[in-house]
Amino acid sequence: MAGFLLINPRSGEGGPTPEEMRDEAASRGIDARILGEGDDLTELARGADADALGMAGGDGSLAAIAEVAIERDLPFVCIPFGTRNHFARDVGLDRDDPIAALDAFGGAERRVDVGRVGERLFLNNVALGLYARLVHRRESHRRRRNAFAFLRAILLSAKEREPLGLTVDGEAVTAKVALVSNNDYRLDLLSLGERDRLDEGRLHLYTTSGWRLRWEEHGYERLTIDVAGHRVRAAIDGEPVALVAPLEFSIEPAALRVLLPPG
Repeated sequence: MAGFLLINPRSGEGGPTPEEMRDEAASRGIDARILGEGDDLTELARGADADALGMAGGDGSLAAIAEVAIERDLPFVCIPFGTRNHFARDVGLDRDDPIAALDAFGGAERRVDVGRVGERLFLNNVALGLYARLVHRRESHRRRRNAFAFLRAILLSAKEREPLGLTVDGEAVTAKVALVSNNDYRLDLLSLGERDRLDEGRLHLYTTSGWRLRWEEHGYERLTIDVAGHRVRAAIDGEPVALVAPLEFSIEPAALRVLLPPG
């Protein structure tokens, strides 16, 4: 199989270097490229002469290449090369061994769901409220990593006086943190847990008002969220974005062909 791999040199820390990842890929016959300043990763993926498209990066890097893989009806390879690597974990990869994940090129195929907010694809979730605000703050100040941002958001929301002013499918919802996920998370009391499956074909909305420190959860195939003021800071797969409400969420069952290492 002719594989094409893009490597985000700004993802993660520790583990193999981008150059080591490129060389390991090349030793397996994979055409690998380290992204440079000004490179458009989606255009590179669209123009690649390949039978499979891969991305070595964090959660925020994956969706763009997954989108192209769906457009081209090609299988997608996820190489965990970031800080959190939630999608890699939930699809069954060893997050601590990105080199081993290269064996997915030519491996077994599995179909998984993808979510969308408007036209934008997401693999994990879209967060609104304090968690999204913490992600925006991290990005603008480039301070510490946000490994505990979700936990901090829940704790801080207990002190937040005003809810988000959400409506879900036209009904008012009192919440200080809201998260729409691609498939169902096993939520711990104060953290975002794992997903047992990625082929359920359902979106899940989790909300909390903060002070009770517990989640309300509902499943959907489609939903519309409106926000007071119609502009909202959000985090899509952990990356900060600004969105204009109302937000139209949908799920595409079995849309993404994911390759996994043998065994």
